[in-house]
Formats: sequence, structure tokens, C-alpha cells
Amino acid sequence: MRKLRARWSVLADRIDAGTPADRDRAVDALRAFAILGVVLGHWLVTALTTADGGLGNTSPLAHLPWLAPVSWMFQTLAVFFLVGGHVAVRGHSSARERGVPYGVWVGQRLSRLFRPVAAVLALWTVTAAGMLLGGAEPGTVQTLVKLVLSPLWFLLVFAVLTAATPLVARIGPLWPLAVVAGVDVWRFGFGGPEWIGWVNVAAGWLVPYTLGAAWSRGAFARRAPAALLLGAGAAATVGLVLWGGYPASMVGVPGAPISNLNPPTLAAVSFGLAQCGLAMLLHGPLERAMRRPRAWAKVALMNLSAMTIFLWHQTSMMAVTALGLLAPVDLPGLHTVPDSPQWIAARLLWLPVFAAALGVCWAAFRTYEQGGRPERGGSSRTVAASRPAAGSPPAPAAEITRA
Repeated sequence: MRKLRARWSVLADRIDAGTPADRDRAVDALRAFAILGVVLGHWLVTALTTADGGLGNTSPLAHLPWLAPVSWMFQTLAVFFLVGGHVAVRGHSSARERGVPYGVWVGQRLSRLFRPVAAVLALWTVTAAGMLLGGAEPGTVQTLVKLVLSPLWFLLVFAVLTAATPLVARIGPLWPLAVVAGVDVWRFGFGGPEWIGWVNVAAGWLVPYTLGAAWSRGAFARRAPAALLLGAGAAATVGLVLWGGYPASMVGVPGAPISNLNPPTLAAVSFGLAQCGLAMLLHGPLERAMRRPRAWAKVALMNLSAMTIFLWHQTSMMAVTALGLLAPVDLPGLHTVPDSPQWIAARLLWLPVFAAALGVCWAAFRTYEQGGRPERGGSSRTVAASRPAAGSPPAPAAEITRA
């Protein structure tokens, strides 16, 4: 144990020494916390239960509605888009100063965003085909593939906003916020068509993205605007849930008539505004905390594999669930219906197992994110620290030293 601690201490010092002085470590910390929120949120609110010889998808939020406020801790997508807008605007400005053409800049960012996706799509294409040929129930295969692919919508939205950075950076967040409000009034107040809600997929996430752009230009240099954003967003969210008829859960609930997330509603966007305000208020304390080498090393290494973690966390959970089917009985917290506090307690015990499975996926697929296999023979080498393309997809932005 002492040797491990000593090696970790040496590695942390190397990473700290190899980090450029002008790197915004607090932004990396916000990204890391947002990634953890997504991963833990999915692991806690997604339940695959055995039914009719297959696996069906449900959620403890569908059976225990009083848990809805807890879901607010794990709905961190707005922070992803806030950081994404902040980083993209700064990156594009830096590229222009260095004479890098727009096409080269956006091509690099999008390739870093989508390169690791190919491994996920390839593996699940083979897996789904094998399951169907092996006689698996089609509904089960559909459930599993949907869980893997559904988070990828996020990358598509982020890619579009990234490509449009020179344009959307000039838009104030009030404009897309007004679009979201108008769509919801039409949809819920005047019985508009359901499809109109999908306009909010772009408009809803454009709100935190443009906030990040404004943040990069110094619009939130003082704490007062961020505090106002936090307070107004929180008050609006509570009001919309209590008196506006919006669901309390900020994540999707299977079978619910309205989802705050798919597509985003005004309640989800106001909740995101509160999150963005809180994130900007935490920037200063996080900046001080990240001066400690060991704390910074954890954040830096997580950002280095942010895309791998995002893409494979659902697969790791499903792998553990599938292996659990070999047991002679349904395992509590894994295959049973999530309708009691006992299920929650059991589920918490499974989280380290999911994390171990994710570690296996990380070891197998991280090279797709890092652009090649680690070199041998040197005591250390520099690698690019991931900077997510908006909330999930990372894009290299600075160098850290990795032993």
C-alpha cells in the first residue's frame, strides 16, 4: 500500500508539473463532476428487470415518485453544455489568432468527438446480431441497444453547436430561452403537435451553451450575476413543477406522459440555468482546490478518459446485469423491480461492481480516445488532456504528463 501511495504521489506531482500554467483547472473539475453525475445517475435510475423471458427497462422513479428530487443531483447535462460553450469559444478564438482555418479547427474537434464512437457502434452491432442469431428475445435486444445508443443524441447536438460556434457565440441566452418558452406554451397550453417539442432539443441546450460563451467573454466575472442566475433558475423550476404541471423528475421516467428531458422542457432549461449559476459560483473554490497536485491529478486523468467513460458506462452496467442472469434467482438491486427502499440499498452495493466492469471497458477501449496505444520504453510521455465537446465528448486542449 505504501508503494502504491508513493507511486501515486510521484504521478500526481508529474501531472501537476506538466500542466500549463494558464490551464483552467476548475473548468476541468466541473466537467469531471458532470461526467460522474451522468454515470451515477444512469446507474441508479436505470433498472433492467426480468420479465417474459427477457429484460425490460424501468426506473425506481416510476415506482417511487418521492425520489424525483434526488434525480436533480444527477441531471448535469447543462453543465456539460456550459463548459462546452466556454471551451469552444476560447478554442476558436485561439485558433483564429494562430491563423488556423475554421475548417481545420472544427474538423479536429469533431474527429476527436466521434472517433471513440466507432468502437461502441462496432461492438454493439456484432453483439446485437449475435444475440438475435442466438435466439434472444427481440424486445430484450431492442432494450439493450436503445440504452447504449440513446446517450449518443447528446453528441450529435453538441457536434452541431460546436460546428456553429462562430455563429451561436454571438447569440444571447435569452433568445433560445424565449423559443423554449414559446414551444412549451404552444405544446402544453394550446394543444400544439407533439413534434414541435423537438425544436427544444436545439434551443434548450443552446441556452447553457451560449451562457458558456458569455462566460468566456467575462460576462460572469463578478459573483452577483451567477448568484442571480442560480436563484432565478431555482425559483422558476420550483414554480413550474408546483404550479405549471411539469414533472418533478429532471430525467426521463419510463411510462410517464411528459418527460422534462426528451425533449427538454422549460422546467429542464430553468433547472439548467440554476446549475450553470452554481457551477460558475463554484469556479473560484474549485480553482483553489485544483492547486493541490493529488486533487488535480484525479480530475486530469478522468478528463483524459471522459469520452470512454461516457460511452461505455451503460455497457458496463448491462454486462454485469447479463452475467447476473447466470445466478439461479433474480439478484436484488440488479434484476428485481425497483419499488422499495431495499432495492435502493441493494443497488448501491452494485455500484462498485459496475465501476469495476467500466474499468475493464476503459482498459480495452481508451486508446480510441487517446489516438493510439501508449508508447513503451520511456519513463513518461505527454498526452493531451481531454476537453469534452460539450458535456460529454472530450477534445484535447492541453498537455499533462502521464507515467
